[in-house]
Amino acid sequence: MTELLCLGEPMLEFNQQPDGHFLMGHGGDTSNCAIAAARSGASSGVVTALGRDAFGDSFASLWAQNGVAADLVKRRGDGHTGVYFVTHSADGHAFSYLRAGSAASRMGPADLPLEAIRAARCLHLTGITLAISDSSCDAGFAAIEAARESGVSVSFDTNLRLKLWPLARARALIGAAMGMCDIALPGLDDAQQLTGLTEPQAIVDHYLAAGASIVALTLGAEGTLVATPERTERVAAFRVVAVDATAAGDTFDGAFLAEWLRQGDPFVAARYANAAAALSTQGYGAVAPMPDRKDVETFLEGAAL
Repeated sequence: MTELLCLGEPMLEFNQQPDGHFLMGHGGDTSNCAIAAARSGASSGVVTALGRDAFGDSFASLWAQNGVAADLVKRRGDGHTGVYFVTHSADGHAFSYLRAGSAASRMGPADLPLEAIRAARCLHLTGITLAISDSSCDAGFAAIEAARESGVSVSFDTNLRLKLWPLARARALIGAAMGMCDIALPGLDDAQQLTGLTEPQAIVDHYLAAGASIVALTLGAEGTLVATPERTERVAAFRVVAVDATAAGDTFDGAFLAEWLRQGDPFVAARYANAAAALSTQGYGAVAPMPDRKDVETFLEGAAL
């Protein structure tokens, strides 16, 4: 049984280097999450579709190398594997996407491995899964419903991308998904736009009232505000020399879920995930800098001294 199943779109990454050249890598929020979780010791897998192309072959190799189960992945001839580019400037990093008509965006409810979803411990997906197409959105909600019917925990990261859809539609659909999840993983900027609230405490209260039993609101350099119905605590961030924040949020998600599945404490999981996310910013690209459990535990031991 795969403990954590991540439903969404993998994308090949071309990340701009200091000399202007682009380094090929792998991305896609839920694929990143699955890899980060696997590197932290969780049994994780991906639910998606790839094109019958070399980029799809590259992902199959990547998942195999990282111990991510890919037996539920479909290869399609009617869509390509998605691609994105990351460029860097004084204002931060920017993304450009080539994903229209991708294999993953063509997934629908009929493509879901419902038995595997019902047998997992946790299903994870994001706002991007709902945004890339109507059929992917339908698949996302069908997967959530199947998980809930079987007592499988649902984790949802807002991951708001306004290039993909209007804010009003994002508010409606992400709001519905967040109301059906057990573990809410919003970022502060996303949550402020989606809820109209500004204060972190008001935001976590909002998502707890909507039905989540755990909320981990990431606050960047200010750490993570973690809340359950019984307790709220701000978990401090870790200071590192960051060079590229690509996939830091996805690394947080995967590390958080892996640690939560391991020992059940969301506050301890947030500290572990903050450390993993910080370490992931010390190299370029989404996947290459992601730490494994030994790296994170060594870092935490040093931080405690």
